[in-house]
Amino acid sequence: MFQFGFNMFPDIPRPFNRSYKCFSVSMFPGNEREDVERGGKIIMPPSALEQLTRLNICYPMLFKLTNQKMGRITHSGVLEFVADEGKVYLPYWMMRNLLLDEGELVNIESVSLPVATFSKFQPQTCDFLDITNPKAVLENCLRNFACLTSGDMIAINYNSKIYELCVLETKPGNAVTIIECDMNVDFAPPVGYTEPEKVKEKEEDNMIDPVDLMPEPSGFVAFHGTGNRLDGKRKKKDTVETGGTPTKREYQRGIPHYDYEPNTLVFLRNIKPASAHKENKDPVNDEFKAFFGEGCSLRQSKNNQKKE
Repeated sequence: MFQFGFNMFPDIPRPFNRSYKCFSVSMFPGNEREDVERGGKIIMPPSALEQLTRLNICYPMLFKLTNQKMGRITHSGVLEFVADEGKVYLPYWMMRNLLLDEGELVNIESVSLPVATFSKFQPQTCDFLDITNPKAVLENCLRNFACLTSGDMIAINYNSKIYELCVLETKPGNAVTIIECDMNVDFAPPVGYTEPEKVKEKEEDNMIDPVDLMPEPSGFVAFHGTGNRLDGKRKKKDTVETGGTPTKREYQRGIPHYDYEPNTLVFLRNIKPASAHKENKDPVNDEFKAFFGEGCSLRQSKNNQKKE
């Protein structure tokens, strides 16, 4: 008979806790690693991966970074295990948050964080307002991050420019993981931003009379002056002579066509004013009528020729 044993009590994952000398990504040997600088993950030595495997660590691997000397804390994920033994490489913005210099010790401890549901950021410059869709830009940049910590100053790279954002708030905790989560994002006004003051003006001040917009004639004025006859006689003047100085022409407002109908064309003709003896007649009959009147023939009739 064979007895089959079942592991009713699986191994409880033990925490990973070690101290390393930290360096910025610019000190990493080999080619420049811009992918590390643009995200929130670190590079650890291969021995850390072996120890994490023996400890039955949970995935995704999240770590708590502590500067015990200054009492500063942040959280990050791991990108690769290719660093030299006893060293870890951090993004420069993460070293500034921890107040670490090159070669100082940092304590790294494995942790488990809740999944993020909400986060609020505050840009540090007003240049962030020039981005057309800041939420989409932030969502794309946060793909290189594993977790967020309240109070951190993260840096994102967009359009060859670095923008710093302060993490003001995270829910449901002060430190959350943002891997495969549905997180709501909000922005606070940038540092130094002031709302533009709205100047309220009275409606009367905003009303402008079109007469005021008409500029006074200056310099050359077309069709202005007096005329002379070729035969030397004086021109009859219907108006009273002035002292030779042209009078200012008064501005007359146009009369709008209130009976205008859309999609129609109206052709206006100059009609001579009715004489004084026709003022009492029906105005309807005095209107212009097309092709109305009497005709004359250039060829004389035979009766008229005989009379002559």
